[in-house]
Amino acid sequence: MEGLRSSEWYGSEDRNGYLHRAWMRRGVPSNALSGERPQIAIANTASDLTPCNLHLDEVAESVKHGVYEAGGIPLNLPVVSLGETLVRPTAMLWRNMAAMAMEEMFRANPIDGLVLLGGCDKTIPALLMAAASVGIPAVVVPGGPMLNGTFRGRPLGCGTDVWRLSEEVRAGNLSQESFLRSESSMIRSKGHCNTMGTASTMAVMAEALGTTLPGLAGTPAADARLLEGAHESGRLAVELVQEGRTIGDVVTAGSFTNAIVALAAVGGSTNAVVHLLAIAGRLGIELSLDDFDRVGAAVPLLVNLQPAGEFLMEDLFRAGGLLAVLAQVRDLLDPTPITVTGRPLVDYLTDAPVWDETVITPRDRPLLPDAGIAVLRGNLAPRGAIVKPAAASPHLLRHRGPAVVFDSVEDLHARIDSPDLEVTAGSVLVLRGCGPMGYPGMPEVANLPLPQRLLQEGVRDMVRICDGRMSGTAYGTVVLHVAPEAAAGGLLALVQDGDIIELDVANRTLHLDVPEEEIARRRPPQTLVDGFAAPRRGWERLYVDHVQQADTGADLDFLVGATGPGVARESH
Repeated sequence: MEGLRSSEWYGSEDRNGYLHRAWMRRGVPSNALSGERPQIAIANTASDLTPCNLHLDEVAESVKHGVYEAGGIPLNLPVVSLGETLVRPTAMLWRNMAAMAMEEMFRANPIDGLVLLGGCDKTIPALLMAAASVGIPAVVVPGGPMLNGTFRGRPLGCGTDVWRLSEEVRAGNLSQESFLRSESSMIRSKGHCNTMGTASTMAVMAEALGTTLPGLAGTPAADARLLEGAHESGRLAVELVQEGRTIGDVVTAGSFTNAIVALAAVGGSTNAVVHLLAIAGRLGIELSLDDFDRVGAAVPLLVNLQPAGEFLMEDLFRAGGLLAVLAQVRDLLDPTPITVTGRPLVDYLTDAPVWDETVITPRDRPLLPDAGIAVLRGNLAPRGAIVKPAAASPHLLRHRGPAVVFDSVEDLHARIDSPDLEVTAGSVLVLRGCGPMGYPGMPEVANLPLPQRLLQEGVRDMVRICDGRMSGTAYGTVVLHVAPEAAAGGLLALVQDGDIIELDVANRTLHLDVPEEEIARRRPPQTLVDGFAAPRRGWERLYVDHVQQADTGADLDFLVGATGPGVARESH
């Protein structure tokens, strides 16, 4: 059994080897534990409470067939699953917990290789963080987006159209009855969000990093080709073990360059920033906010998908998928990183045509010439904040206006529609207390609803600033991930109603125009401080005590880096 990690469990002829083998001999082939067949764990995030991942048990069956065909032994390993649409206060609170639990189970069990099944927003990042920390061979199978929904004869994008339609109700342009009727039209099939939200973005990131079969990301969940790709990924997992190709061999600094280029070209979610930073941290790769601006700023937006465009993920797959997009920007990619197949990502771009130029636009006719995430700095965000120009209103990317401040989500909901709220279309809406420490968990609340009075006047966007996140399906001129957050001593905690805030995306600045001597006299209002998270026990206490700020990925300080695949001491 020399060479396989699992031989540390099954290879000895003493009572411990006997114990490990005997308990696993429940109908498996006689040679399953002989040391000749790699043990491949299928890390499965299927859960009835994670609607986007409901179908992953079916995907796991196809993976099993591929593993068996290649000579390995497939082992279903259910792991922590996080349903973005359901868990409160936010799934981001448990991304690090899921990654830690996965890492420990990967290391504690007789596993030689991994197939990582994820879909909903935090599941793919957590799986990659865990696999990176363990360092054994791994391949990702994204669960795929749902099919296009329609309502009143037009495509209905999940997430994005929730925000759009709900604002139309508040503006008086859509009845509550019609709004609720659209609910049954939005989710047409199994799969995750069909917009370029965080789930779709992280599938794209997994492929750009080289961790999936090239061409697999974005395959609709209902498409039989997803099961075909899952089968092939099972075969590939065995090959990865046999060749000793680990996730650290695949994902290098150049892989993150390619991911950032892909993020800009597809108009991906801002949430990818905190996830990529966290994955890089687990691998010991230096990656900073500035890299997103340096690499991605001049990348053109080529994918016409909601929320930055009009189409949906099924259309992107039909038009040629990620490989067709990357072929348009091949000159911006690092040609050296390999994929899980052992071949460079760029090798797969030679024959990757675009089949529909209304969905994937040509390089010389982009939707936006400079689409990358913009990183802002200034006294309001000395450690950085981000904005997504592709989802913003061009006329607001340079703006100066008075602040209207909310100390919590509850404060926002209580006052945003008040006729007494002193607000105009030129105001800057500020929501604070929503960072990693303050909320806790950095929820997707930064795309603040606009005041009803302004909606009724026809206003559809305003500058909004928050130390939290927003859904990848959301849109608007929203400054996110302000670091340090209010709860960590950030200047955001001292902003007062009427203070002038200057946003200048072209010059990458975010500035509070208040004299320094006045700032020095201020203290955070008690209403804000009282709302900060102060857990006494459990994961929440551990999280608040150890979470890092958004500019480094919001991982826990003691989880950064990797422990490796070492086998622990015997259990009996």
